Amino acid sequence: MPAVPPTRRRRFRRSLAGPGRKDGLIVISLTVLRVTLNELDQAVPLFDRYRQFYGQPSDQAAARGFLSERLQRQESAIYLAVDEETGQAVGFMQLYPTFSSISIRHSWILNDLFVSEEARGQGAGRLLLKAAKKLAEETGAKGLSLSTAVDNVTAQKLYESFGFVKDTEFYHYDLRTASV
Repeated sequence: MPAVPPTRRRRFRRSLAGPGRKDGLIVISLTVLRVTLNELDQAVPLFDRYRQFYGQPSDQAAARGFLSERLQRQESAIYLAVDEETGQAVGFMQLYPTFSSISIRHSWILNDLFVSEEARGQGAGRLLLKAAKKLAEETGAKGLSLSTAVDNVTAQKLYESFGFVKDTEFYHYDLRTASV
């Protein structure tokens, strides 16, 4: 498996209008940053909430250990969308490097994408996808792949609006193994 390229402090900014002012608008500025061990404390709560979204019990210690290990081993690229005014992380994304034997190139799996409930619909997900695309382009990857729950229509709309195409040529299978 290829090592994840060294962390670069890339920033993607977006100002968004939303409810809250007398005229019905507020401006929210978001920054997307690549996570290092220094930002781990910001990433853990969102990763834990992401896991809960998919039915797992809250376990911030396990979440911290898992993310820390991925970063230390350079096995994933992790990004946060941060509200510039409050400094609070509102979105989380994790990608894993992989290979395509058919194209003889590497690729990225966008494995985890989560935006906090209070920040949904404000562009954080799209900004994270922009960072993922930039990572793929900068590393010469074939592209990005992802999977999402069949009933997660909101995420499907986001991915399709960004240019992801639903695979109609291949089925995806899982084989569950016994727990350790």
